[in-house]
Amino acid sequence: MPKFSVRAAAATSALGLVVAAGGAITAALPAQASPATTTTPIKHVVVIFGENVSFDHYFATYPKAANTSGETVQGTGAPASSFTAAHNTPKDIDTLANADLLAPNNPNSVQPMRLTPGQAVTCDQDHDYKPEQQAFDNGLMDKFVEFTSTDVCGKPGDPRYQTKGLTMGYYDGNTVTGLWNYAQHFAMSDNSFGDEFGPSTPGALNLVAGQTHGVISVDPFTGQQTATPDDFTVKSPNAQGVGTVTEDPDPAFDDCSNNSHNGKPYKLAAMQGKNVGDLLNEKNVSWGWFEGGFTPNGTKKINGVDYAQCTTAHKNIVGGSRTDYNPHHQPFQYYKSTSNPHHLPPASEAEIGHTGQANHQYDLTDFTKVLDTDNMPAVSFLKAPNYQDGHASYSDPIDEQTFVVNEINAIQKSKNWDSTAIVLAYDDSDGWYDHVAHKILNASNDPKEDASICLNAATAGTPILGGYQDRCGPGPRLPLLVVSPFAKRNFVDHTFTQQSSILRFIEDNWGVGRLGDGSFDALAGSLGNMFDFTHVRHDGLILDPANGSVVQAAYCSGNDGQHLGEGGSCR
Repeated sequence: MPKFSVRAAAATSALGLVVAAGGAITAALPAQASPATTTTPIKHVVVIFGENVSFDHYFATYPKAANTSGETVQGTGAPASSFTAAHNTPKDIDTLANADLLAPNNPNSVQPMRLTPGQAVTCDQDHDYKPEQQAFDNGLMDKFVEFTSTDVCGKPGDPRYQTKGLTMGYYDGNTVTGLWNYAQHFAMSDNSFGDEFGPSTPGALNLVAGQTHGVISVDPFTGQQTATPDDFTVKSPNAQGVGTVTEDPDPAFDDCSNNSHNGKPYKLAAMQGKNVGDLLNEKNVSWGWFEGGFTPNGTKKINGVDYAQCTTAHKNIVGGSRTDYNPHHQPFQYYKSTSNPHHLPPASEAEIGHTGQANHQYDLTDFTKVLDTDNMPAVSFLKAPNYQDGHASYSDPIDEQTFVVNEINAIQKSKNWDSTAIVLAYDDSDGWYDHVAHKILNASNDPKEDASICLNAATAGTPILGGYQDRCGPGPRLPLLVVSPFAKRNFVDHTFTQQSSILRFIEDNWGVGRLGDGSFDALAGSLGNMFDFTHVRHDGLILDPANGSVVQAAYCSGNDGQHLGEGGSCR
């Protein structure tokens, strides 16, 4: 492989770009970009989109782990991992520990508590739009126990960990070892947030569109818009019944919504407007959303119509079973233009990433088929099956780690690793405590749905983008990591970013333009400071999927090509 410095110079020169210190692209993007052209040497972006984690929930004491002897992993009985940080790990990280807000100094009514590897499966916290705002208490961050903590779940004997003020719980490098190791070897942000307050569906829609306005409610069987907007599905509807999503309604263009149409006839959500898939299609850039359990396990005739059935399930580490596929985690199924309602498979491997009967919506197994080929899509979104997506109650950080590590190991071993950036991001915080509140940048003044932090911002003159209500944010702080040969090493970025910053990066890298109509992509901060496009890296950070520990780590500098790190060799 040629030196990156030569390849980068050729790529940037051809586009008339300037690479500043730290790898930021300072020149404007070209008005038109060919399908093969990118504004950086990154030819493949893979977004691994997890569920329901605040930054402090996983990184409250980073990089210091307790390393308590005798701890074991819940459900497996395996010894807990140990973690010791590199001596040059950044010190200026906005963690709970560095903010001096660990016990006994926290203003919440219950003090922060370390959750052990033996407490990996917990109750799900309240992460609705308004309760999260109320927990923020106008930026004081001291009402989480009152508004988001769910302390008890299930019947007596339930294996999920339960305790008073559970929302104040956090893990360290003895549980989320893999993520801490990725942070050590690549780049992490301590200043990245959800675009809005609220649960999974708004987070997923913001990832791909920066937009939660534009929804209508439709009948699940006729597909027709309801005469009266459904209050759960549509907030602040206009005269045409078009409003905003703040809850988790299932998508209209998906046979597997409403429990494969077997459940109650809840109204479904159909989004108007465009998403990033539409923009990529316009420029003929290959892409796909790959989700666990997307392949149906049969069909069932309901009201005379055959609906795909997505009912395959797996058990988490304590034996809790959950259906693999979750429709409201699949944002492209809310848009008719990018949906695959019947979950049709691609007609061939050559179709994956391109226009065809699957319409860019696939099972995770389809990503595996093309990962190590020239047909790997330029943009790939990976969504774990439910039991491995990290969502409290039905998933956990141990099962999540297995999924994330297996995917990243496979990408690093593929032929496409040297041109890939993997982004690890999350859809929402689950209501888990985090001590940082960003200034409200997009207000909302809906007295029914908004709390004082958003109402006061609107009164003070903070704009309401597009005039669309119920999109107040930024919301809670979330983890964000970049794993790539172009990621800075053991680096913590303090640049303000949000979920739609990932959308912006994709838009900018392939020159597809902005979505407009009040999309958050217009104001999202840049991921650029997490990259260094002036030095080549061939890191081979292979982790153990069972415990996140380092199996093989190697570093070859761009200057001599021979400098080796611990335990590995250059490829």
